Amino acid sequence: MAIVELKVPSPGESITEVVIARWIKKTGDVVEKDEALAEIDSDKATLTLNAEESGKIEILAGEGDTVKVGQVVVKVDTSFKPEPKAKVEKAEPKKEEQKVEAKKEAVVEKVNSSYATGTPSVAASKLMAENGISSKQLNGSGKGGRITKQDVLAALSNGLPKVQSVLSNSWQGDRTQVRSKMTSLRKAVARRLVSVKNETAMLTTFNEVDMSAIYDIRARYKDKFKEVYGSNIGFMSFFTKAVCEALYHFPSVNGMIDGEEIIHNKYCDIGIAVSAPKGLMVPVLRSAELMSLAEIEKGIKELAIKARDGKLAIPDMEGGTFTITNGGVFGSMMSTPIINPPQSAILGMHNVVERPMAIHGKVEIRPMMYVALSYDHRIIDGRESVGFLVKVKEMLENPNRMMFGGKLPEEVLLGL
Repeated sequence: MAIVELKVPSPGESITEVVIARWIKKTGDVVEKDEALAEIDSDKATLTLNAEESGKIEILAGEGDTVKVGQVVVKVDTSFKPEPKAKVEKAEPKKEEQKVEAKKEAVVEKVNSSYATGTPSVAASKLMAENGISSKQLNGSGKGGRITKQDVLAALSNGLPKVQSVLSNSWQGDRTQVRSKMTSLRKAVARRLVSVKNETAMLTTFNEVDMSAIYDIRARYKDKFKEVYGSNIGFMSFFTKAVCEALYHFPSVNGMIDGEEIIHNKYCDIGIAVSAPKGLMVPVLRSAELMSLAEIEKGIKELAIKARDGKLAIPDMEGGTFTITNGGVFGSMMSTPIINPPQSAILGMHNVVERPMAIHGKVEIRPMMYVALSYDHRIIDGRESVGFLVKVKEMLENPNRMMFGGKLPEEVLLGL
């Protein structure tokens, strides 16, 4: 009998403990090699513990237990082998059987779909209206399934609540409390958010962006773009490109404080906040300043899929220089995003709303978005923060600027 011990993998250099979030298998199960056994939560990500060999497993730690990196949590007895999976071939029914079955289904469907089924009588309809009862709440006992007055009275006598009372109060529970343990990721996020508020001089500046030009580009090229690249054109790729150009003109926004020194990054590793089952994750798009819109769109899509599937690794989320978060996908009109340390700034996108705007002395309806830049005032001055946000606004309202170093084509032609 050969026993293989499975140890807790290391999620990162600085992490020494993890939490067993969920066991996918149980003691006594016979598993195959590389089959997922458990989900493990760390301060930064959720990992999967996989079987290194096939065999019967013995679990040595419980769900919710905090264990050391390198600790043995599973033993695999490799003398047991999983049973081979049998192929089940579905026999195709003969044509005569298919015809008979189709006739049976047609008859049943005709009987079940009688015009009277679920239709209340005149008296029943009046009583249902007075008590706010839907026909979906009743089973008709009349001919063909018709709902009778007796059906309504019987339902009321059994305590059927009025629809109005249900709609007026969504709370249907009792006075109980449910306690659940915070995950390692949630605790780490909480610590980081509190430290940002306490250790930085965070301020937020706002502006608004006319999204008409972006809307026009998407409308004109969305079909061709999807045909060529296999994905839609999202807002995030335009914002990422605009941010990279603005960071070139305002490098302090792309910097960070390290002790008594300021680090100015000569590249743009943009963190893209995405919603995942375990909470908000911020994977990083490397060297985004060198990417085309299509490459940015592809990179964001890949990171979002990995986040959704819980497959983001620690390297995917380390080393960002600036972060973009989009609260607009949840309907947010305006917010003050919190800086993602050790970065010094974060851009918040919001919902696009059509609003009346004064354009050349006339009132026009335009798709507008509020944008917010939260920044660390210790390294970024007000002039730079406002200038950065104005530059982002200029890029988005005149997308041609993204191609010519922040200038319009005619400005390049004139050497301005």
